[in-house]
Amino acid sequence: MRVAVINKLSEVPADQWNRVTGRSHPFLRHEFLAALERHSCVGEQFGWYPQHLAVYDDNGILAGLAPLYLKDNSYGEFVFDWSWAEAYHRAGKSYYPKLVSAIPYTPVTGARLLVRDDLEPVVVTDLLIRAALELVDRAGASSLHWLFTSERDTEQLQEHGLLRRTGCHFHWHNRDYRSFDDFLGSLNSRKRKKMKRERRFVGEAGIRMEIIHGSDASESQWQAMHRFYTSTFERKSGMPTLSLEFFLDISHSMGDQVVLVMAYLGKRLVAGAINLRGDTALYGRHWGCIDKYHSLHFETCYYQGIEYCIEHGLGLFEPGVQGEHKISRGFLPTLTWSAHWIRDAAFGEAIARYLDNEHELIMDYSRDMLQYSPYRKQPSG
Repeated sequence: MRVAVINKLSEVPADQWNRVTGRSHPFLRHEFLAALERHSCVGEQFGWYPQHLAVYDDNGILAGLAPLYLKDNSYGEFVFDWSWAEAYHRAGKSYYPKLVSAIPYTPVTGARLLVRDDLEPVVVTDLLIRAALELVDRAGASSLHWLFTSERDTEQLQEHGLLRRTGCHFHWHNRDYRSFDDFLGSLNSRKRKKMKRERRFVGEAGIRMEIIHGSDASESQWQAMHRFYTSTFERKSGMPTLSLEFFLDISHSMGDQVVLVMAYLGKRLVAGAINLRGDTALYGRHWGCIDKYHSLHFETCYYQGIEYCIEHGLGLFEPGVQGEHKISRGFLPTLTWSAHWIRDAAFGEAIARYLDNEHELIMDYSRDMLQYSPYRKQPSG
């Protein structure tokens, strides 16, 4: 087997890439990552330089891969290391560039060490990890970071000496609910009444909800959805990195995996949420609204997604990062992982101590948040 560094995903045949990634995780698909590159959502403007690792078998066919980027900033990662960069700066050292294995602007857990399903995975994943560590030296990077890794990948990265970091998101799990009312029946009476009241507010405002897949959305609908997306970043002083052309691209290339939730007041589109789905999960990514409507955020970003999961038999709904308000709406604390390798030994030791302390705090936080579960009987698993 040989390892190559891919600077342009267009150089890799889509069918080979997707044979390794499968369909279960939409953000890993060639169509998604290549569209980011094609429409300059990554690259020089935003400081995400593709350095994807590809392992080829003896026949020159892609056997394994890892999405990888050389970064000159920490924007769009959602595993925050700004304090690490500042400590490097105070010590007169440069934290950037660094290498990051992640899906740009996408805080969603998934495999980062990907192997074709007819091969022995450990051999290929070990090769990918070693190649990434070697690339740190060749790129002159300070560090290597694998973000929102699966449990299996996290364990294997730890075996190679990387430091585990613990985080906490809030996820909804489908307990084989037959309908939204069936889901409501699993909640305590106070939370059940609260959800019904919030949904009633939206209906009484005359707002009509509609869900369509990306391939069925018109260009004018996409233009409105993109305005919602950019307006949210503008209100929060953020940077909207995904262009309208990017969204139009993936709506055609992977339209059945793009799920749009739209809120209409009469014929006017007043709010919307952009989601992606895999075979077993729905992922909430972006939302926006042109005016304030009571509880419309909850309806657009949470309740419509839950209904969609129930209707389509999806077991998991990840609505995005942060937000303790999600707990009362059925989303429970879920641990997330990342793995880090620091070239500077002294800094590595200091960060390891920091991560140990942070882990205990996150574990306490997760347990505390679970006490506010809205379910009548705490779901297991």
